[in-house]
Amino acid sequence: MAVGQQVGYIRASSAGQNNQRQLEGVALDRVFDDKVSGKDTKRPGLEACLGHLRADDVLHVHAMDRLARSLDDLRKLVLELTARGVVVKFHKEGLRFTGEDSPMSNLMLSMLGAVAEFERSLIRERQSEGIALAKVAGAYKGRKPSLAQEQVAEIKSRAAAGESKAALARDFGVSRETVYQYLKSATV
Repeated sequence: MAVGQQVGYIRASSAGQNNQRQLEGVALDRVFDDKVSGKDTKRPGLEACLGHLRADDVLHVHAMDRLARSLDDLRKLVLELTARGVVVKFHKEGLRFTGEDSPMSNLMLSMLGAVAEFERSLIRERQSEGIALAKVAGAYKGRKPSLAQEQVAEIKSRAAAGESKAALARDFGVSRETVYQYLKSATV
């Protein structure tokens, strides 16, 4: 029996969060990490991890919601990996998937993945409700403007003089869409 690498994948939702405790105490040959939302699978660390994994490797993940937030993405990733001969181990849930899994293992994957997806939906809903209440109370001001009023005035005058929107966006360090939004606004 071939012995592969012990590979870890860790993820925190933002740069300010500490993800080092996720696989603490697990002996790993290689660790990949992301500090981005888990809402989709387009994450640099995850993509590098998936490209690195080979048959007989074991992928260690702290919890299912660290790998994927949607049930479809979770099932797809686990099925793709196990089809390639990679074992997927979720430490928090105590589950291990080899591709030769029992119907009970597959049920647990689906149920716990659905719970993670449901939890994400609840978080988004509570966030929206909180923002709505804060707006009513006058406590939510929204995002701060990207540019000061003097910069907006300069963008408008330079655009009126024929300068390209792309050049203005580069000069002011904003997107072209932001330049267009400021040009549409009536305030200077």
